[in-house]
Amino acid sequence: MPIYDFQCTACGYQQELMRKVSAPSVEACPKCAQETFSKQVSAPNFQLSGSGWYATDFKNGQPASSAKPAESASTESAAKCNPGCACH
Repeated sequence: MPIYDFQCTACGYQQELMRKVSAPSVEACPKCAQETFSKQVSAPNFQLSGSGWYATDFKNGQPASSAKPAESASTESAAKCNPGCACH
């Protein structure tokens, strides 16, 4: 389940809550009990880990040791294509 930022428009109380995507976007405020506690638009925050992600394998400009260099992969895929293909 995703974590959402909520804020009460009546009293200004803010809290992060884990809710289903299908859950209502307005609830009763836990502080003032008014029905003005609503989801806020915010950026997602997550970290991908393991191999195969930009941050772990390609960010420093070098492919991962298990990955083929970009030049040889391009040469191999070009050999499999027909002349005049649109993929290169």
